[in-house]
Amino acid sequence: MMTPRIGQIRLLLLDVDGVMTDGRIIFDSNGVESKFFNVKDGHGIKMVQRAGIEVGIISGRKSQVVANRAAELGIDCVVQGAVNKLEPYLTILAEKGLADEQVAFVGDDVIDIPVLRRVGFAVAPADAVSDVLPFAHLVTKNRGGWGAVREVCDLLLRGQGKWDEITSRYFS
Repeated sequence: MMTPRIGQIRLLLLDVDGVMTDGRIIFDSNGVESKFFNVKDGHGIKMVQRAGIEVGIISGRKSQVVANRAAELGIDCVVQGAVNKLEPYLTILAEKGLADEQVAFVGDDVIDIPVLRRVGFAVAPADAVSDVLPFAHLVTKNRGGWGAVREVCDLLLRGQGKWDEITSRYFS
């Protein structure tokens, strides 16, 4: 069922809070923000990038922490402060010359529904709000910030027949 959807994906778009992180936002006494990112998710992102799938971020919040993480992972397509995520999504499609069917998006809250409704492969983490679930082609086994992104990355690599090529360096 999902293989035809997965085979067409050229761009993986991610929400941040609740997808790349567990949704917690920590402020210290000086107002400095922290977030927890999963290193396995990051490695999954690097592997899909090596396989030729571009990765981007569309976040409703603005955070220097997200800019730093995106830079560390080599993610150039980053939109922060998107109150209406459909607008930057459509801009990204136009700039990259892609169709909806070529995009996967992982989102966890109602703000993500307009994009989830459009993309070729819509994914929600296991702990997404219940209103999002009917719009997802897949609900991950893992929660946001706890391997949901890695699960999607691995699924894309395996579904496109690229897993062995991308991981061969680890098994040889």
